[in-house]
Amino acid sequence: MTTTRPSFWYGIPRGYLQLDLDPSSEQFELLAEQVLGMPAELREKTDQVFRFYAGALLLLNQQQVQGCAIGLHPDGSGGILSSVITVTTMSASGVDPKLVIATLVKTADEVPDKHIQPLELPCGTGFLVEEERTTTAPGKPSDGSMEPLEGTIWQGTVAVPAVASSEIIMLQLVTSQVDFVDDYRNVLLGFASTLTFTDPSLAKTKSRGDSYAAQVRSPFG
Repeated sequence: MTTTRPSFWYGIPRGYLQLDLDPSSEQFELLAEQVLGMPAELREKTDQVFRFYAGALLLLNQQQVQGCAIGLHPDGSGGILSSVITVTTMSASGVDPKLVIATLVKTADEVPDKHIQPLELPCGTGFLVEEERTTTAPGKPSDGSMEPLEGTIWQGTVAVPAVASSEIIMLQLVTSQVDFVDDYRNVLLGFASTLTFTDPSLAKTKSRGDSYAAQVRSPFG
């Protein structure tokens, strides 16, 4: 079997666990066995989580997501903050990807409550698009009504045209912790700054004589 050589690379921020978007059938069978082996009082909730996981993988693959990681960070008060980062690509075959991004930015700029700004990243020029929107929230209403719960999320997206292809790289962070937007914006910008179109393994080969401290600073280890 041949493996397609990636055209871009990135580093995962601290506190994020990358998901396997293409688990084997053996892995799924093992998870199912573990769910069935749970005590009866835990089995129902565990089964719900397992089904949610399977459905999320299906949805991510349908959206051609190439990378996804779940973030869990302490909030300083004994609680946990959660967020999700995803990496996708948009094909701009036959069209200059920079023109496609310019069109997308112009379209987004016409939508209320969206903030757009250009970015100068180590890999080139990109754009940051931010918005807050209302969406369905997990859980059930405490009043017993059948209406789904709603909540506000912050969504930040960095779009960068690829160097050697007609693709547009989309790096996105979504969180319901809207009180920590400034922190999550910094996480997204730091994540975007690791994007590169140069194979980091080549850089490692060239820098074998560098100091250990310099290697530690590298986002690729």
